[in-house]
Amino acid sequence: MRIGTVVMGASDVARAAAFWKAALGYVEREPARDDWVVLVPAEGPGAGLALGRSDSPVQEVPRVHLDLYTREQDAEVARLLALGAAEVDWALYPEDPDFVVLADPEGNRFCVIDTTHG
Repeated sequence: MRIGTVVMGASDVARAAAFWKAALGYVEREPARDDWVVLVPAEGPGAGLALGRSDSPVQEVPRVHLDLYTREQDAEVARLLALGAAEVDWALYPEDPDFVVLADPEGNRFCVIDTTHG
């Protein structure tokens, strides 16, 4: 058993797909539809990211989210912000966190984890 695809809702699937393709270097597994697309790593194995049309509101504190691992947190956060991510005012940060909470253009929260921390 393994995780094959993480699914997130999006009101604008094309906009969400453009962000995540640029953020992760992913490509479309098959041509996108207006209401659904599955993104996969351009090269090599890895979990897919599916985006499906949803009119549900974004959860302020989501029960499920993506953690993106990097050794260059500041540079990656800056790159993701330039791609259209937004900073999230996160009241739940612990003291000396190893993560930064951002939101994609759809408002879905995700974390950028500094793998060199502690």
